[in-house]
Amino acid sequence: MQECELKYGCNPNQKPARIFMRDGSDLPIELLNGRPGYINFLDALNSWQLVKELSDATGLPAAASFKHVSPAGVALGTELTDLEKKIYFVDEDAELTPAACAYIRARGADRLCSYGDWAALSTTCDAATAAFLKGEVSDGIIAPDFTPEALEILRTKRKGSYNVVKIDPAYVPATQEYKDVFGITFEQGHNFFEINDELLDNIVTKNKDLSREAKNDLILSLITLKYTQSNSVCYVKDGMTIGVGAGQQSRIHCTRLAGDKANNWWMRQHPKVLGLQFVDGIKRPARDNAIDVYTSDEYMDVLAEGTWQQTFKVKPEVLTAEEKAEWIAKLDGVSVGSDAFFPFGDNIERARKSGVRYVAEPGGSIRDDNVIETADKYDMVMCFTGMRLFHH
Repeated sequence: MQECELKYGCNPNQKPARIFMRDGSDLPIELLNGRPGYINFLDALNSWQLVKELSDATGLPAAASFKHVSPAGVALGTELTDLEKKIYFVDEDAELTPAACAYIRARGADRLCSYGDWAALSTTCDAATAAFLKGEVSDGIIAPDFTPEALEILRTKRKGSYNVVKIDPAYVPATQEYKDVFGITFEQGHNFFEINDELLDNIVTKNKDLSREAKNDLILSLITLKYTQSNSVCYVKDGMTIGVGAGQQSRIHCTRLAGDKANNWWMRQHPKVLGLQFVDGIKRPARDNAIDVYTSDEYMDVLAEGTWQQTFKVKPEVLTAEEKAEWIAKLDGVSVGSDAFFPFGDNIERARKSGVRYVAEPGGSIRDDNVIETADKYDMVMCFTGMRLFHH
């Protein structure tokens, strides 16, 4: 297939639209079902690069959940705990595979932002992964292959219109890439930069105790940032992102946004949230929305008399500000990466409030001394990578 016609471009009025290879060769993809749009393919091709690079770096299956050209969640395919199965709405009897675990965790990182996502797998999509995806609101998936059983399940999704894209895992892009803006063509070298342990060798804090697990989480964070719209900051814990702050002009706003998302992920594990009794037949998105409001300052929107009965069997107790603060203070062992240097120590101060112990950022601010001093104040381990990871 040398080109693929799209329904329309970024917006319905932007026609005609297509993807094709400049050199006239075949596309490295095969469309197995559906009709992806312009933004779908942007998500598909960015998310594929991310999961392939992450899997190559770790040796584990990887998955991503993309929305509007940035990841809502990224994860490795490690076994789910019973708690994770509960907070990610996994059926107790569900048969899980590493690929399924990777996607469930990626989707669970930020379930509100993943609504209507594009899924990406570094490995073959199997029936277990397809079965979980079937119950989620999603636009499509890209993977290097699909089992016949998985393809049969996915082809029944969204009244048969679910987008399924197979990509050649051996495909390597040209060394130069191009992009048109306002009729003007930009050219740059493709970003082949490899992110590995060597980036973490320059530890600039007094505490230099960087465990293997923390290194893996920092590598996951940096690879995620490489494919996230800048400016961006990413929080990671135990092999999965828990907060991605993308596309903000201010770095401290990225750090706050990602930190708030990490707190939201952690709040879903509070005993009061785990004890919520939902009405029978409620859909996953409605449960996600209710939990998000219940744990926010707008909780009366779901607890008001005459309203709570639509969502809960039993009226939940209010989750007080004191209880939330006490719970968030227990979040620990988190890693954070930044796609460019932290200009001031305020980013470290904010990251600490979401349990951050490990930091990777390029360094190079005229206030690096302030950033290092702040990290030392909290006994953090911080690496200067010397590498900016902007992505637009």
